[in-house]
Amino acid sequence: MYAIYQSEIKIRPDDIDLNNHVHNTKYLDYILAARYEQMRDDYKMPMNDFHKLGYNWVISVTNIEYKRALKLEDKIIVKTQVDSINGAQVKVNFWIVFNETEKIAAQGYITYTMISIKNGRPVRITDEIIAHYTSNTI
Repeated sequence: MYAIYQSEIKIRPDDIDLNNHVHNTKYLDYILAARYEQMRDDYKMPMNDFHKLGYNWVISVTNIEYKRALKLEDKIIVKTQVDSINGAQVKVNFWIVFNETEKIAAQGYITYTMISIKNGRPVRITDEIIAHYTSNTI
């Protein structure tokens, strides 16, 4: 099983929509910001390392289940966990939770596909990358 990492995210005033809660599109921004931070700080393999190897990541599938509205004053944590690695894809589960109560505001998963920067085509995730991420298991 892969480790669960977490990042604190600050809700900004411009994240709030006309209904006085965080707009649904911002949830994805929070997840992506957390993943970049976690790649750097927890996995010790920041996005720049992938770029140096000639790779990048694109999102193939996004699944978000919204459970509770987020508001400007809320303190939130984004937790992520690699679910599986298969071919060129990695499935990452996520939970956006309220910091004080641990209640889930949203949960779901994102499937990322590793691509070649040169041609934009999917590239099988290398054994070295899999070994690096596997070393971060619980």
